Amino acid sequence: MPEELVNLTIDGVPVSVSKGMLVIEAAKQAGVLVPHYCYHPGLPVAGVCRMCLVEIEKQPKLAISCATQVAEGMVVKTQSAAAKSARTGVLEFLLINHPLDCPICDQAGECELQDFTFQEGRAGTRYSPDYPKRFNPVEDFGPDVLYVPNRCILCTRCVRFMEDVAREPVLNVSERGDRAYIGVHPETRLDHPWAGNVVDLCPVGSLLSKDFLHKARAWELDKTASLCTGCSQGCNVTLDTRENVVVRVRPRPNLEVNRYFICDHGRMNYRWMNRGDRIEAPLVKRGGELHATDWQDALERVTTTLRGAGPRVVSLVSPRASTEALFFARELFRGLDWTGAFQVVMGEEAPLAGVPDLALRAERAPNGRGAELLGYGREYAAALAAAESAAVVLVLDEPDIPVRAGTLIYVGTVLPERARDAEVVLPIANVAEEDGSFVNRDGRVQRYAQAKPAPGMARPAWWVFSELGAALGHGEPVGSAAEAFERVAQAIDALRGLSYEQLGFVGKPAAVPVAV
Repeated sequence: MPEELVNLTIDGVPVSVSKGMLVIEAAKQAGVLVPHYCYHPGLPVAGVCRMCLVEIEKQPKLAISCATQVAEGMVVKTQSAAAKSARTGVLEFLLINHPLDCPICDQAGECELQDFTFQEGRAGTRYSPDYPKRFNPVEDFGPDVLYVPNRCILCTRCVRFMEDVAREPVLNVSERGDRAYIGVHPETRLDHPWAGNVVDLCPVGSLLSKDFLHKARAWELDKTASLCTGCSQGCNVTLDTRENVVVRVRPRPNLEVNRYFICDHGRMNYRWMNRGDRIEAPLVKRGGELHATDWQDALERVTTTLRGAGPRVVSLVSPRASTEALFFARELFRGLDWTGAFQVVMGEEAPLAGVPDLALRAERAPNGRGAELLGYGREYAAALAAAESAAVVLVLDEPDIPVRAGTLIYVGTVLPERARDAEVVLPIANVAEEDGSFVNRDGRVQRYAQAKPAPGMARPAWWVFSELGAALGHGEPVGSAAEAFERVAQAIDALRGLSYEQLGFVGKPAAVPVAV
């Protein structure tokens, strides 16, 4: 059935939106952001902050746009004198007790109280500088969350998230009136596997991450769209980098995958992106020892080895490798007796109770489904055994190196001890240092972007294997991840017709069956 639409006017702009939509969401389609604090599209409506007041023609009083549904012919004025005066009054009350500690607050530069006070507030306070603001000590809520009650504006987003989304109601509003604050259950801590989302949801600097505390100011950060590598769910994230170091991971909205949230495992799973013990130059074996060389020499050594290889070859690859890298790695051995496998590390599963089909998955393999589409299997132990008698063994960023029989070629970010037996070692970029794509457990193809440069001479794995393939006569080398993906999509039926442009930054489903 066609969707039923409602026609209304917002600040003189006619819009047509779905029946039942809230006025605050309809305003976004008219290019208008109505100021708000308690409202969040991923939470139940509370209507407690009274900041989103707007004027609606033929209604006797101002209405809160977060709890008012659109109606046919409705005329909404968000910038009328009455609406702006009301919002200015709300802000004045919120600032009565709010401390002026923006210079030391982690939220400064990302604070909605700062933004809307600048946009809607009074030019100066009417309160005497001698007026005593309330003071409460900082509280430790859990493993990664601090609560600064002095900054709290009681929007209750954190309470509603824990109660209605996480389904673990450990937070509440304690006391009443000017004594109210966010309280935590006396016999519990905020240690839910998804508890870190309360920091993202807080519109001010009241709930803080211990991990990010005082690491950087918001305006010092470069923000890059990426994907979580913590499990097979494929949650969309933003990588925040400062001076080419990843300092924070935050959820990026994608209604088809993770809505507005990420789990704490994925949130904290970033330090490996900043490892200092990286391979920074290609290494080749001479006189029984590995020596640094340039790319031309290393690629020639690998090409010579592959041309003289016997019919049986084995690839042991990481499920954290991009779809593009896995494809070109497979293409190297076209026409040979090839075995390819990846290893899946298992862990605890942690669902987010209030969101269907969203969980920290037991399989810690962000591109396991992509590897399967490309012909790699999960029989890792059997592949390890086969490697012992193979002519050539290619290991792609895996720490488990088989006992050396044939020629070992190691392609990775860091150098495990047993990889020192390799004939050639090629340095590659990690997920934060390249463009690429993953296929999540549900068969959704999603891309990620480069957030920082790779160290030394390290290059994206898809570039390395593309150059090797070209030297072996398997097509032209590619110059970008977009070109690499285009080659993948031409060769793999499940990805046929897709391109980086089509994927955007929310992804597209591939023609593969949904996981059970």
